[in-house]
Amino acid sequence: MGEGRGQPPVAFSIEVCYTAFTDVFPGNLGKRQFFKKRGFILSQKNRPLPEKLLPGFTVPRALRIVAGAAIVSFGLYNVHRQSGITEGGVLGTVLLLHHWFGWPASVITPVLDISCYLLALKVLGPDFIKWSVASTLCVSGFFRLWETWPPFLPDLSGQPLLAAVLGALFVGVGVGLIVRQGGSSGGDDALALSIAKAVKCRISYAYLFTDLTVLTLSLSYIPFKRIAYSLITVTLSSWIIDLFQKGKKNT
Repeated sequence: MGEGRGQPPVAFSIEVCYTAFTDVFPGNLGKRQFFKKRGFILSQKNRPLPEKLLPGFTVPRALRIVAGAAIVSFGLYNVHRQSGITEGGVLGTVLLLHHWFGWPASVITPVLDISCYLLALKVLGPDFIKWSVASTLCVSGFFRLWETWPPFLPDLSGQPLLAAVLGALFVGVGVGLIVRQGGSSGGDDALALSIAKAVKCRISYAYLFTDLTVLTLSLSYIPFKRIAYSLITVTLSSWIIDLFQKGKKNT
């Protein structure tokens, strides 16, 4: 929330205080008109552009999402891609369908992501979708940036356990930062958050449900040993993301 052009600082302070007051005491909502007529309440057209596009926009919130996008994309490029660790969720489903039916990933991926976002729109609302679009674009942008350089980390394919743990740390912290700010890094997060809210369970359980389902089906074409390391990755990353969500609820 910011100040409109020519809006005195005291007006901004009054708006913040009164918004909080009316949220706690909704019966007093009619009094907001009293303040608005006297120029204390910013109209939507006078709000800064970032606030119009992303409800609840603040610079710290945006910077945390950018940091999360940089971290998760760094891990996916430098650890997951180099070591060949497979995934659950949408990515694992794409690989599964491509293997058995030959469907191109370029078609399956957007179809699955859009399906997850449509579900999230119904369960989590439009504000979540707006922040998710912004955070997903950030992840894609950073991934493209990392691709312009050779890998920063050595190839860990010969040390799959280390790759599984390190990859989980990058994904858990990166996605945790994004999810805590009300966004998502892709359809996986949107689906897990929707399930967690719909059935009122911890987000780690929702992630594990979707990931374990896909990884179990992936045993039909991927050796168990390779799947076992992926189980370590998704379990640890889900737990880390859950810690970030707990921190959000406790603040």
